[in-house]
Amino acid sequence: MYYYSHDVVTEKQVTLMEQGQTSELTDYLANEVRVALVYNGIAHTVMLASPQDLEAFAIGFTLSERIVRNINEIKGIELEYTEEGVLVQIEITQRCFMELKQQRRNMAGRTGCGLCGVAQLEEAVKPVIRVDDGAEFNINNLKVALNFVKDNQQHFKLTGATHAAMGLNNDGHIIDAYEDIGRHIALDKLIGAFSQKHAERPIAVLLTSRASFEMVQKAASANIQILFAMSAVTSLALELAEKSNITLVGFCRNGRATLYTHGHRLTGLSRAGLAKAI
Repeated sequence: MYYYSHDVVTEKQVTLMEQGQTSELTDYLANEVRVALVYNGIAHTVMLASPQDLEAFAIGFTLSERIVRNINEIKGIELEYTEEGVLVQIEITQRCFMELKQQRRNMAGRTGCGLCGVAQLEEAVKPVIRVDDGAEFNINNLKVALNFVKDNQQHFKLTGATHAAMGLNNDGHIIDAYEDIGRHIALDKLIGAFSQKHAERPIAVLLTSRASFEMVQKAASANIQILFAMSAVTSLALELAEKSNITLVGFCRNGRATLYTHGHRLTGLSRAGLAKAI
């Protein structure tokens, strides 16, 4: 049967087996498609993503991966839908494109040597960016966002298969939310959305997933000062958040949270009372 679709969700008749009994029902599957990012006509990478908000994803990825320094260096984006997936044609300035080609040449030139693995590891770790100071968030308002997480995860309600990245304002209200099968792609979509002109910039970002190294690295690239995660924080994420001056809080659920780094941006109560606030 042919299941491929550029819709976000696919319906499928399935058999439920429960306590020795079977029943027929309709299940909903999160679609994932191949998304090829092409810069100035040269293929760069292929990602598996949910087929929505792909222009925001292209902008966010290009910024968070530091292919460009600001959105003005992105000159145009075009989407081409095919049976194999989606081609995202991104035009960037010539200077940025030359830098991107140089990076690719550097990696290609290292292959075949005994140090290529070390070189690839070095390439994966970008220079540390320290985010600005100035953002403040009353931790008592985090429960406002947590109360409305499910309302901003329509595809997760159907499929149970997507992550979300949500932008919060000072009052804890969710001002923007993006879902994807990939947690890092959901964050890229959010970054791409608020990086566009006239978009409201969030005070903090809430992830429904864990906070891994790459999530903190993307947050630093986008100058996100406060990062909340509903799941766990990894050791490398903590280390990078400390170096990047990011306020990192994990396990934001069930009336508690764990502060890991740079708590000076959180107001409303002492550290000892953090769990009570939410």
